Amino acid sequence: MSHCTKLSSHWKIIVWDEEFFQGRRHEFTAECRNVMEFGFETVRSMKVESGAWVGYEHAAYQGQQFVLERGQYPRWDSWSGSNSYHIERLTSFRPIACANHRECRMSMFERENFLGRKGELSDDYPSLQAMGWCNNEVGSFRIHSGAWVCYQYPGYRGYQFIMECDHHGGEYKHWREWGSHAQTFQIQSIRRIQQ
Repeated sequence: MSHCTKLSSHWKIIVWDEEFFQGRRHEFTAECRNVMEFGFETVRSMKVESGAWVGYEHAAYQGQQFVLERGQYPRWDSWSGSNSYHIERLTSFRPIACANHRECRMSMFERENFLGRKGELSDDYPSLQAMGWCNNEVGSFRIHSGAWVCYQYPGYRGYQFIMECDHHGGEYKHWREWGSHAQTFQIQSIRRIQQ
């Protein structure tokens, strides 16, 4: 990812192989396909000093996704949040180059391939149903600008799906394009990713 190298001063994440910032430590300013290449079994705590990142359960950006914004993550439940799925592994991560909290715009569609009812978003929505979206599913997304994290349940809970304007050309035609862990059209809350 050449843009990550060029912007390396904008990205900094420090990871530890033990909880609460203990044990082996390594600093990254660009993507990491596999922490095992740096002597880690998994990341057990981290500090995001700059930029927004997406972490993955498995190597090579596979498995569950976790948005990692600036701050401290002393153990796995701090980045998985109120995720009802107990996942302690985080073995790859990369910067989210297009995160721009002030200028985010997306369209969501009732059915796959941008068909059916359409909704326009430019803000955070803890409940899509409360904003008038009739059901708990979204068929497809078109990301016009910025980066978003979509959640399976209201209140920013459940599986996380990171949607970026510079991935897939900003077009997510079907839930299978949301991530390797995606198994459902169910999306009930969405927010912009903080840079």
